[in-house]
Amino acid sequence: NMTNIDLLENQRDKLITKRYNKEKRFMLIGRLAIALTIMFLTILLGSIVLRGISGFTTTKITFNVTLDKKLIDPESTNDKKVISSARWRKITRDSIYNVLNDMSLVMNGEVLSKAEQKSLVRLFSRSSEYQIRDIVMDDISLVGKTIEVTLPTASEVDQFLKGKIDENLPEDNRPLNNIQISWIKHMVDNGMINKTFNSNLFTKGDSRNAEDAGILGALMGSLLALLVCLSISFPLGVMASIYLEEFAPKNKLTDMIEVNINNLAAVPSIVFGLLGLAIFLNVFNLPRSSPLAGGLVLALMTLPTIIISSRAAIKAVPPSIREAAMGLGASKMQSVTHHVLPLAMPGMLTGTIIGMAQALGETAPLLMMGMVAFIVDVPQSITDPSTVLPAQIFLWSDQPERGFEEKTAAAIMVLLGFLLTMNALAVFLRNKFERKW
Repeated sequence: NMTNIDLLENQRDKLITKRYNKEKRFMLIGRLAIALTIMFLTILLGSIVLRGISGFTTTKITFNVTLDKKLIDPESTNDKKVISSARWRKITRDSIYNVLNDMSLVMNGEVLSKAEQKSLVRLFSRSSEYQIRDIVMDDISLVGKTIEVTLPTASEVDQFLKGKIDENLPEDNRPLNNIQISWIKHMVDNGMINKTFNSNLFTKGDSRNAEDAGILGALMGSLLALLVCLSISFPLGVMASIYLEEFAPKNKLTDMIEVNINNLAAVPSIVFGLLGLAIFLNVFNLPRSSPLAGGLVLALMTLPTIIISSRAAIKAVPPSIREAAMGLGASKMQSVTHHVLPLAMPGMLTGTIIGMAQALGETAPLLMMGMVAFIVDVPQSITDPSTVLPAQIFLWSDQPERGFEEKTAAAIMVLLGFLLTMNALAVFLRNKFERKW
């Protein structure tokens, strides 16, 4: 008998040891999974930050511009139409050519050849003439004077000074030739070229020139589309969830509606884009590439998510709250609106914010609505043509110019910042207002 007991105890100890070993292996695998997730996330965010942090700075050049009255307003009309149509390209290029007048290192007292003049002009932004024109249009009294302006350089100059163009490469394999590099170094030594914060990134719309491109138009388009989406999906989602959870009879019809709502939450977003293209654009003739059409598609896409999260929040309210309200004489509607809804609202808001964050990062449905177009002007209303931040990132990533690479990563950083802010707001609302039952 003692032998049998010893055998049973040994067998029990082996089983317990085996079970503990399985638990240790499972915990080790879980920790490895978390470590790998953190590592991959760190690599992803690190690569984006390393590529995009330089996009928040830009290179500007300071030089004198002679606003020749004979070229701008020879008859002294002070008419803005006359001034706007002046020969700004000649004024700008003459001023650029004068930049090297005192640079004996390059000039050696000789006149620049046409090829050298073109090489010099390429160091300045292609929009310089328009920026100088805008400065004069803001203050007509500057006509006839020589003023000092600070304008962005060409993106190649910016990339060179950021170390992204190797001057040791053969001249044919880099966008800047030797004489251009010598001019750049000389102007840096003389304090004409300086690095500053890239305000254009947040104050301007899209541009064909990397040095002038900004995300303001895309950012406003995203905010307007989210505004349309929120104003439609939130009230509809809340009302639908209240009806399905509190008032709808439990039958086959409501069961089918619930199943379809859950299925819609898993439908690929491109399907909603095709639906919006067929209905909102082709049937209702809404403005193409507008936040109105894009916001309606996003509302359709986020509506199932809001309904599901709102129903879960309503279901989490204890039945005793409803019973107590109705026991004191409240109607069913009063118990829901005065008691259940306020207690469920934090959960509803959390689900709504998460749905809005998902909508902010969507690209596929908005591509179908034409919001991937090249839009320079910043939209002022929900019917103006516009693009959104993810579509802007998609457009810039396809540009061959080197300067758009850092702009793409910088825009991704801005988008991730908005997404993290919205998710942090959802967590804050849940922790602050959620009731523990």
